Amino acid sequence: MILTNIESVPGKKVVGHYGMVSGSTVRATHIGRDLLAGVKNFFGGEIEGYTELMDESRKEATQRMISSAAAMGANAVVNVRYATSAITTGAAEVYAYGTAVRVEDIQPKV
Repeated sequence: MILTNIESVPGKKVVGHYGMVSGSTVRATHIGRDLLAGVKNFFGGEIEGYTELMDESRKEATQRMISSAAAMGANAVVNVRYATSAITTGAAEVYAYGTAVRVEDIQPKV
């Protein structure tokens, strides 16, 4: 599956348009990460546990979006975007979305 955050795939032509696809996940923190985050928040620095949690969340949301596109017969998703929102204290949703399309190689003019 080709993923891109632009409107087209360079060197390819869109031959089928299947519509919007999305994937999401809601993840909660756990007490171990929260305790370490509290320490980092006091002293400063990257909260690596949260960085890992958000990275895992983006990957899961992306995989769900890809599965949705594949089920439609698409081989690419263009205009891929991500959104994050807090659901409640300690839990956030990561939402991935884009447009499912079928692309083919552009035939060179002879």
